[in-house]
Amino acid sequence: MRVVMLSKAVVAGAYQRKLEEIARLGVELTVVAPPAWHEPRVGRIPLERRFTAGYTLITLPIVFNGHHHIHFYRGLQPLLQRLRPQVFHIDEESFNLATFLAMRAGLAVGARCCFYNWANIDRRYPPPFSWFERYNLRHATHAIAGNQEAAAIIRRHGYRGPISVIPQFGVDPDLFAPAEEPRHRDTLIVGYVGRLVPEKGVSDLVDALVGLPSYVRLRLIGDGIERSRLVRQAAALGLRDRVEVLPTLSSTAVPAAMRELDVLVLPSRTQPNWKEQFGRVLIEAMSCGVPVIGSSCGEIPQVIGDAGLVFPEGDVSALRAALQRLIDHPELRIELAQRGRERVLAVFTQAAIARRHVEVYRIMLTQRPQRGQSG
Repeated sequence: MRVVMLSKAVVAGAYQRKLEEIARLGVELTVVAPPAWHEPRVGRIPLERRFTAGYTLITLPIVFNGHHHIHFYRGLQPLLQRLRPQVFHIDEESFNLATFLAMRAGLAVGARCCFYNWANIDRRYPPPFSWFERYNLRHATHAIAGNQEAAAIIRRHGYRGPISVIPQFGVDPDLFAPAEEPRHRDTLIVGYVGRLVPEKGVSDLVDALVGLPSYVRLRLIGDGIERSRLVRQAAALGLRDRVEVLPTLSSTAVPAAMRELDVLVLPSRTQPNWKEQFGRVLIEAMSCGVPVIGSSCGEIPQVIGDAGLVFPEGDVSALRAALQRLIDHPELRIELAQRGRERVLAVFTQAAIARRHVEVYRIMLTQRPQRGQSG
């Protein structure tokens, strides 16, 4: 089975383990990625070549790099003409220009094409994005959605083909592994790893630290437009010595940082144009044996399941109470750490996610194309 995947997300080295797992299942896989991706409000993320065994990783330049909905890849069509894939996995949303151009290029060489949607807030897109979406929904052989809400939205927008709900990436349980020795220290470290932007609700986490025992410390790892404000907030609350803000880490440095935490919190807050689509940091922490607390925003409760605590988004008192519960009951921290690791091993490993993707590819090669597709 010849598969080409187009994905800017795999610039993160830790995500490439899924690609190795797909190739290990007998897929002749070529992955096309940019040399770097310019993430808005975060900055340039260069391609890491971390897990590259068993498949081919090719780079193509991106036009309008950093613009999620209007970027596209220069040189994609001649590359596909040379590779002649049977399956073309376009790791982009159905309403993006990159997906539209890639879909056309894939169909021109006779490939069965799929796209990947995360969007979990229903909106109607203006032209030309509505045109892109209409074309892609009509011509895709299969749709993959990162969460149930995204799948429902694709249906409401008129897609009639098969949909599979699969997380975009899992975790490598060997890389994201629990600490070999129990942590022995006088402090308890509550952590957050991710973008420091308003929708992530990190200011609620700083507020929740007020009233907790003085030995509880907060470690924020990440960059973004909220960084300076969060530092000022901590100082204004008299928490300067208890709040540590560290810069963004490379994807492969995250596991060691996770293992230093006693609790990880993802306090995301729904915005008019955004809600949490998955919360990958949760499964990374769970895989490392770190108990998690998440807000009720978007897909977070479904990701956590019974392996952590969930509080109503934006409710600082409820978040503080959840933290206090874990502080007061170390045995609960141990139990949740075990449950989290077990849940990841059962559902969220890179190998498990890879198997589900390969099953989609096999289905794509056996199902009848939609009207308007090439054979």
